Amino acid sequence: MFEKMFVRKIIAATISGAVFAILLGFVSPNPFGEQVHPYFYSALTIINVYLIYSFPVILFYGVLTSIVSDKIAEFIAKKSSHKIKEIVVSGILHIVFGLVLLPFSLAAALLFFVTDRILLKQKKNFHWLLAVKSFAIPAVLWIISIGIVWINDFISNFRGSF
Repeated sequence: MFEKMFVRKIIAATISGAVFAILLGFVSPNPFGEQVHPYFYSALTIINVYLIYSFPVILFYGVLTSIVSDKIAEFIAKKSSHKIKEIVVSGILHIVFGLVLLPFSLAAALLFFVTDRILLKQKKNFHWLLAVKSFAIPAVLWIISIGIVWINDFISNFRGSF
């Protein structure tokens, strides 16, 4: 039972980590305040930076704290026999663990919680191969974001040579 939960949490981390980087890229495309490029290009090119820094934290800290949150909520729900209490307590604990770096970690924690609950509701049989395959999501996102930067540099250099 724990192994299936752990695998589901890893999958939730890969999905929510990629979505978090995309959302943060479009919410804050210029983290240093300088407007050098148009909004859309800035958003697409900063995604890889956000992904590099946020994904490992979401993967390790997020999975660990999410498991702790769910286990505590499960324990409390067994005592009171209310399923809704488990969801509420788990959500509150996700929020508490997400208060580390306001507002970014709170948004990531809520996104992780929602993603995990959606996966849980699907009642799929999550296995290790699926968890390994889920790492393709942030990897492809990173390659696309880097590719956009390289293509733009190539076009800029090509135009500059004529």
